[in-house]
Amino acid sequence: DVGEVYSRLLDHRPVIQGEIRYFVKEFEEKRGLRELRVLENLKNTIFETNERVLPKCEQAMQDNLSETFKRLQAANAMIHRLQERECEARKLQADKVMAREEKCIAHWEEFMKEQQNKRAEVDEEHRKAMERLKEQYSEMEKELAKYASF
Repeated sequence: DVGEVYSRLLDHRPVIQGEIRYFVKEFEEKRGLRELRVLENLKNTIFETNERVLPKCEQAMQDNLSETFKRLQAANAMIHRLQERECEARKLQADKVMAREEKCIAHWEEFMKEQQNKRAEVDEEHRKAMERLKEQYSEMEKELAKYASF
């Protein structure tokens, strides 16, 4: 009893073997030489592609690549010229900036010299004024000394 239940529920070998036999029969009998013809057609297509299409494609690619390479070289030359112009413009701009800076530095140095001269003049005037004031005060003291004796 248990063996029969087991074989009906869990043993699938007879079913699988039947399916395998059916598949092999279908493949061998019904398809026949169809697979061989498909493979022969693929072989012919590959041969034709290798012998005719591929050389044409290679030649077209070489022609287009040479033209593209020439265009790239021309574009590269143009970019190089543009970079040179830009570099020259930057250098000219930098030279102008340097000239302005040098001019500003020269003006600053001249300004500082003027300030030194003015400071020296002011210091000299201050020294002279101090001397005059000292003389004036010493004269006033002498005058006061004359009147203090009374």
